Amino acid sequence: MIKIKNKRSGLCEVTLEGELTIYEAADLKQGFEKHIDKCKAMTVDLSNVSEMDTACFQVLLAVKRECVEQQKEFTMNSHSPAVLDVLELFNIGSYFGDPLILSAE
Repeated sequence: MIKIKNKRSGLCEVTLEGELTIYEAADLKQGFEKHIDKCKAMTVDLSNVSEMDTACFQVLLAVKRECVEQQKEFTMNSHSPAVLDVLELFNIGSYFGDPLILSAE
């Protein structure tokens, strides 16, 4: 599930929740596409993502790329263990440039 708040300052606060799998990828992409042009910067809270697969990971990559092309800031924060697993799998955490806090499990 995607929730987006557009602030008057141009910051879009995005909250992603639940399972982000191939079944949600089209909705996720649509949600970002509706708002990206209205935002000067976008921050994505990933703390409540319980599962993520490569389809939704590719959506986040595309959004990041679009923000870079439009010279907009894009950050992700509060990475859940499911998100960290995908970032680790592809060894791509540094591409996003966000601080990653690994749990001591």
